[in-house]
Amino acid sequence: MSAQPDVLNTYLGPLDGLLDRAPLPLETGIARLPNGCLLVAVRTDLPGCRGRMVDWWFKFFETTQHIRWWHPHDHVAHYGWDRNWKKGQDYVGATIHAVESLAGIPPVAAQLKFRDPRELFGAGELADAEARGDISAAVYASIGFGDDIAVDDEGDPRDGRMLHLVRDTPYGCVLRSRFLLGLAADEPRHAVPDALGLNLMRHCYTEFTYLSRFLPSLYYGEHANGELAPLPW
Repeated sequence: MSAQPDVLNTYLGPLDGLLDRAPLPLETGIARLPNGCLLVAVRTDLPGCRGRMVDWWFKFFETTQHIRWWHPHDHVAHYGWDRNWKKGQDYVGATIHAVESLAGIPPVAAQLKFRDPRELFGAGELADAEARGDISAAVYASIGFGDDIAVDDEGDPRDGRMLHLVRDTPYGCVLRSRFLLGLAADEPRHAVPDALGLNLMRHCYTEFTYLSRFLPSLYYGEHANGELAPLPW
C-alpha cells in the first residue's frame, strides 16, 4: 500500500457522496482546488452494460487494437502490462504503459498503476454500497503523463489519481469518474491548465461511450465470467 493511500481524501475531503446515487454538485466538469490541483469529474451512461462488464474489461484489454476499440481517435499505442499481470487476473497492483491523446492535445506517454479502491473509503463502506446496489464496480489508479513520469518508491506515478465508480441501472449502468491532477507539480495551476482538464473530461466521456457500444457483445462473446448471452428471440 502506498505511503499516501488516502491522497484523494486528503485533498477532496470525505468521498462518501460518490457512493450515493443522489446527484452531486459536480457530476461533469472541472474544479480548481485550494492547493492548485485540478479535479476533473465525468458522468457517462453506458446503455446495456453492467458493472461486472466494466471490471472484466480491465482484466481483458492487452493490445493496441483493444485500446483503439476503446477510443479510435485518442488511443495510439498500448505497450502492455507489467510482468506481474496475466490476462484475466485482478489488475490491482499492476501497471500499464500506453500512448494517448487527450482530445486536441498531441499524444503523450501514459502510465497507470492500479490500486485497491478500498483505500479511499472507510472499512466496509464500499461493501455496504455494493450491497445497497449503489456501486457495482470500482477502479482506482495512480496516473502519470509525459516523457519523464515521476514515480514513488512503490512504482506509483505521482502526477495524479483516477477513480471510476459504476452503478447498475435498469437500462445499463452509469459511470462516475474522477481525476485529480497536479499532485507532483510545484505549481499545479501552471502545470495543469484548465484546458487540459476539459480535454481529459471529453476524452473520458468519449472513450466510455465508445466502450458501451461494443462491450456487451464482447463480454458475452468471450463467455466472460461463464455467462451465457441473453437470447433476443
